[in-house]
Amino acid sequence: MNKIVISGATGAIGTALIGYALERQMQVLAICHRGSKRIARLKKAQGLCILELNAQEYSDFVNHKEELTALGKYDVFFHLAWQGTTGPDRNDTGLQMRNIQYALDAVDLAKELGCECFVGAGSQAEYGRAEGMICPDTPAFPENGYGIAKLCAGQMTRIKCEQLKIKHIWTRILSVYGPGDGEGSLIMSAIGGFLENCETKFTAGMQKWDYLYSKDAARILAGLASWGEAGQIYCVGSGQIRLLKEYIHEIYKEVSGHRASDEELGIGRRPYMDRQVMYLQADTSRWPGELKQELEQNPMCSFTEGIKETISWYKRFQNEF
Repeated sequence: MNKIVISGATGAIGTALIGYALERQMQVLAICHRGSKRIARLKKAQGLCILELNAQEYSDFVNHKEELTALGKYDVFFHLAWQGTTGPDRNDTGLQMRNIQYALDAVDLAKELGCECFVGAGSQAEYGRAEGMICPDTPAFPENGYGIAKLCAGQMTRIKCEQLKIKHIWTRILSVYGPGDGEGSLIMSAIGGFLENCETKFTAGMQKWDYLYSKDAARILAGLASWGEAGQIYCVGSGQIRLLKEYIHEIYKEVSGHRASDEELGIGRRPYMDRQVMYLQADTSRWPGELKQELEQNPMCSFTEGIKETISWYKRFQNEF
């Protein structure tokens, strides 16, 4: 794997994947939403090519033969782009249906760019509320339009990849945090609230949760592209769980330098969501042996390490939130 394409390249996983690839002297084609303010965050670097292209333009762009030829050929296509991932948009059925088509269009684009492997970013939402650790065999019962669409996109892109003779890997990604994450995530909203000394409100935080640092997510996706089995599904998480409120306390400690009570942090002031997931943990036992060996030799970041880097990044781009 020497040349990769990343759609949704300005998010937490996308930016981490760009960094991972450039550190290894790979060439990267980063597909970004037209006019996105986040593009400015991507460091200009040798080997990085930025293509501003909206998802709804993928299907037309495959016919632009001269532009495609100019871009050259690539090895792996990481499809991370997805619209409507939070709030009411998760149940915008029209939008979620279009996302499925955009994923299929991304496969066509991967083919035109010469890619031999397509890695799609699925979600924990494909499972709904599951009991215990989740693995590829865990029954999928998505409870919102976002999860339903991700499940469908994974199945449909697999079929299309088989037809086009492209290796297909589908990942079901749990909760990822890190530089580039959206301001609406729990991690980013907590960092912002604590830095600005705002009143914060959280649930009781008794959810048992698996958080994965974005740089580790990038390593895992790259490893699955290299060593994963075609047509397989892989759960992507740290495999470790803690109470959600413990993460909140650690964020506060890293921001402020001291500890606070649940009440002072606003833990318990917000009710749980309807159909709240209370247990989230990835079963990583199905990962390829080569990937496991790589992570044994170079262990994943602790939450303490990851959150320090995330806070530092947040401070740098604080005026954009």
